[in-house]
Amino acid sequence: MSRTKIAKVWQLQEAKNKLSAVVEEATRSGPQVISRRGVEAAVVLSFADYSRLVKPKRGLVQFLMGSPLRGSGLDLSRSKDTGRDVDL
Repeated sequence: MSRTKIAKVWQLQEAKNKLSAVVEEATRSGPQVISRRGVEAAVVLSFADYSRLVKPKRGLVQFLMGSPLRGSGLDLSRSKDTGRDVDL
């Protein structure tokens, strides 16, 4: 489930006083913004959201090799052809 909606903006002092509530909201509702002097300064994420952000990305070949269409006959080998000769 992808959650991108920011549930609440917390003032820094309120976030300090209610850290448990900020963490609970991040886990239940998605990222929580903390503002300092009216300016958005930080975001509290659930560990699941953080893990998705730092998860290593797969390359195109790895993606296609894991695809349900893997046996479809798509040739993923690279051509050794260097192209045509051009007189300049």
